[in-house]
Amino acid sequence: MKILIVKLSSLGDVVHTLPAVMDIQTAFPQAQIDWVVERSFAPLVQRCAAVHRVIACDLRQWRKRPFSAETHQAWRAFKTDLQREAYDAVIDLQGLTKSAWMSWLARTTSKGKRFAMANRTMGSGYEPPTRWVADVAIAVEPHIHALVRSRVVCAQALGYSFGAEVRYGLVAQDRPPSSIPTQKPCVVLVHGTSRADKEWPIQSWLTLGKRLNDFGYQVALPHGNAQELQRSQEIAASLRNAVVWPSLSLDELTHHMASCQGVIGVDSGLSHIAVALDLPHVQIYNFDTAWRTGPVGLTRQVFVFQPPAPTLEAVWQAWQKVSA
Repeated sequence: MKILIVKLSSLGDVVHTLPAVMDIQTAFPQAQIDWVVERSFAPLVQRCAAVHRVIACDLRQWRKRPFSAETHQAWRAFKTDLQREAYDAVIDLQGLTKSAWMSWLARTTSKGKRFAMANRTMGSGYEPPTRWVADVAIAVEPHIHALVRSRVVCAQALGYSFGAEVRYGLVAQDRPPSSIPTQKPCVVLVHGTSRADKEWPIQSWLTLGKRLNDFGYQVALPHGNAQELQRSQEIAASLRNAVVWPSLSLDELTHHMASCQGVIGVDSGLSHIAVALDLPHVQIYNFDTAWRTGPVGLTRQVFVFQPPAPTLEAVWQAWQKVSA
């Protein structure tokens, strides 16, 4: 059996899809599972033990220069790669026009079918072409965790059941010795997020960092843009033992996080990777959205939700719980 997963972005959504792919491997150990994903997230998908082939696309870049010769050439190469195989099942787990387009472009066998969600779920996007392209549209409970949604759709599409255990299947990859002066034990503080209203106050990060130092932890501070770099430097400047990581690729970030003692972070892609790596992790929520994106199915990860923002003591108590 050959199966194509279509989940292009974003980072957190890609992470939440990994358990569904591991479920498929458990149900069909001999199946070939390929995955179409945005190139920037391909390194993470390549780490998944259940994935046979990653088909990387550059939709975000192509949209910026849709009529350039480079875009035309890259698109043709991608289409050839996508259509190299004929699939018994193509499963769109994104539910957007762009993912429906990829599902439509993919080749199926004579009895192959395209599957997708029949409806929108709370807190997620959904566009009509999803249903138009699908041979089979699967109704999904609207109030559902993003991770569980993917598991349900795949299970119903392929006719199997799954248990309570959650496996992400991320495998370690060999890397040369790191030049980052990280000490052990080290805790990563993920303060950056795509939305300003998800951020935790800078003073809380400063106080948390000092307390971690007092307990013998070095603090590591990643960043994804100039604003996050400035915040990382501000936090590090107030601490005795902190390191601001250089700009790192997603693969490098995953590698370095895997070697750390744990992660404390806001609702972001890196925090979700911490869960997938089964690291001790505290996820900070200012809004009641942890029910659809927070840690699920594992024991060393918890979330803290307190409006308008969790207190330092609440986060610290949660960290003591998961790091014990």
